[in-house]
Amino acid sequence: MSQIWNNRTVTLIRADLVFRFFALGAFVAVANFIVLIPVKAQVRGVYPVGMNATNSGVTPEAGITYSNLFVFFSRDEEKGPHGEILATGQNSILMDMNSFVWVSKKEMNLLGGAVFSASATLPIANNSLTSDIRGAISGGGGFADSYYQPFILGWRKQRVAIRAIYGFLAPTGRFSAGANTNVGSGYWTSVVASGQTIYLDSSKATALSAFQMYEFHSAQEGTMVHPGQTFNLDYSLTHTFPLRRSLRLQLGLVGYGQWQTSDKHGPNITPQQAAAHYTVNALGFAANAVLPEQKVSVGVKYFHEFECRSTYQGYTLQISAAITF
Repeated sequence: MSQIWNNRTVTLIRADLVFRFFALGAFVAVANFIVLIPVKAQVRGVYPVGMNATNSGVTPEAGITYSNLFVFFSRDEEKGPHGEILATGQNSILMDMNSFVWVSKKEMNLLGGAVFSASATLPIANNSLTSDIRGAISGGGGFADSYYQPFILGWRKQRVAIRAIYGFLAPTGRFSAGANTNVGSGYWTSVVASGQTIYLDSSKATALSAFQMYEFHSAQEGTMVHPGQTFNLDYSLTHTFPLRRSLRLQLGLVGYGQWQTSDKHGPNITPQQAAAHYTVNALGFAANAVLPEQKVSVGVKYFHEFECRSTYQGYTLQISAAITF
């Protein structure tokens, strides 16, 4: 692989590495969003959409990387099944994500030259939910649900990069049925996912990316409510600018969508609640500054949501930093 990559390409992969690890690390953030409201009023899946919007198919370089991601979710409108505003208030989540990722040095010839990798994410969260009608509803802080990806396969081609992923969310955050200080979801989630990145020029400066994930939720401990399954889609169009030899800037347009694909069910779930599938849409921008010689990067993403259904609507801000050893 190193024989076909020039210095500029290596720089792009450094940028990909940072965004990838932020994305791998942040899957657990929305698990805390779910438990701000009883699961019978499920409003989101566990994956914080948008985290894999850039460089979705790229596998990082071999070795170990630590990344820290600060995520701020803010929702101020509760939307009904037809997009109508049901209530206003403030739902906010602060997340500090600590991710550790390992990538193998060897390619697996039997699988078409795939590279194997794995990751673990340990988050700390603080959340609150208030309503103009009901006042303060819930809030909590502490160690949240952890996320693990024990199986990631990546293929690196000259103009295309692809990844295939299996992961699971473990309910390690504090959860008690009926409590208003939960920071965990109270249930397990398995995911299958795939990412693709297509380079639109030979220098790999301009890239079109897409990421798909499907969530399989188990029943929640203590309530026996089974959340509906979820499909997620991230996408982006980015370009990398070489500002000088030791600094690269990646800019682009990003977006995401999230759709509940099956009914929630369990004790006391009404037919109306079961059939109220959530829909999420958002567009925004991303910027990432890369220092390839120091193996350090910082980045920011912003998403503004629109046309949401049966969920809360607002915006998401992500600030990140990473270092490779």
